[in-house]
Amino acid sequence: MTEVDKEPVKLVLYVAGETPKSLAAIRNLEKICSEHLAGKYKVEVVDLKKQPQLAREHGIVAIPTLVKELPVPIRKIIGDLSDTQKVLVHLSVEE
Repeated sequence: MTEVDKEPVKLVLYVAGETPKSLAAIRNLEKICSEHLAGKYKVEVVDLKKQPQLAREHGIVAIPTLVKELPVPIRKIIGDLSDTQKVLVHLSVEE
């Protein structure tokens, strides 16, 4: 196993306050990570209501948006992340 293989999946979830969709996305992401990426992930939640400039800087056009930053390639998925299989496939996360 190389160093790259040991690198955790880095996910950034962009939300806007505590809206029902934002809260659902956080819950769904926690569930997906605990069930499919146990011990192999790092999650950051960014509230765009508190840091609105990050939307433009990071190219976020809709919320909630999940961004897989590492390993590359960068992938984005928009929505509340309720479809686990779709999230895993779209983000190319292997169990």
